[in-house]
Amino acid sequence: MQVFAKSVETGSFSAAAEALNLSSQLVGKHVQSLETHLGVRLLNRTTRRQHLTEAGEAFYERVKIILAEVDAAEGVAAQSLGTPRGRLRVNAPMSFGVHAVARRLPEYLALHPEVSVDLSLTNRSVDLIDEGFDVVFRVGQLSDSGLIARRLRPYRLQLCAAPAYLAGRPLINQPSDLAQHECLGFSYTELSKHWQFLSPQGQVDVEVSGRLMSDSGEALVSAARAGLGVLLQPSELIHEDLMSGRLVEVLPDHPVPTRPLHLLYAPDRRMTPKLRSFIEFSVEEFGEKDTTA
Repeated sequence: MQVFAKSVETGSFSAAAEALNLSSQLVGKHVQSLETHLGVRLLNRTTRRQHLTEAGEAFYERVKIILAEVDAAEGVAAQSLGTPRGRLRVNAPMSFGVHAVARRLPEYLALHPEVSVDLSLTNRSVDLIDEGFDVVFRVGQLSDSGLIARRLRPYRLQLCAAPAYLAGRPLINQPSDLAQHECLGFSYTELSKHWQFLSPQGQVDVEVSGRLMSDSGEALVSAARAGLGVLLQPSELIHEDLMSGRLVEVLPDHPVPTRPLHLLYAPDRRMTPKLRSFIEFSVEEFGEKDTTA
């Protein structure tokens, strides 16, 4: 079941083999053995692609739950020893996951050598329960999902552009000036066409437009470096470009309102040592720092 699930999640036998440290032939044999045992075909495979059959899709949905329960059962056994161990499934938004979470994970794994982390990065809002995650980082206002939420440091966005883009173009002295500029939109969110800023008079809402839009912050940063337009992205993503001068901050007197950042987990999930250790580590690394004396 683990091999089958990993084949579905990674999209191919070869990718699953690499993730599981197996040969692709052995992965194929595991899946074929499972199909023989069940008496149904789970995956339709060609030399270029694979996709779930109707039976395979239904089976995969149940397998995710079963594997999560196996992890939970192992966690209960580990709890008696008090040592964090086992696999931890974590989900985070793409840019925050790459430039914040992944950079801190080596420290967490060094502290807990018996824990392994399966880090999934996507900008869509995943279902923690149905998709079998232990914890999820989520940016933005929370819906009433019934999950437990630990508040972390607010998510900060910054406006910037390449010096080459700004040279010879109309000055950007206030948010309304962005109407005269190419603005790189972040797809599938309110940041695609609608940006917000703070001013002494209050919040300013601006409609923006441009010829490039993407659901990848990294792709938009590359375009901004090349001088294609003005960029609004998380501080973690553009910090090194600002420090090097490849990008420069625009409208520093009109900051972008911060967005909430939370760590979510299920209220009925057993607080195993591995889950507790990751929550505590995340709050320490990404939580709001106490600046009181």
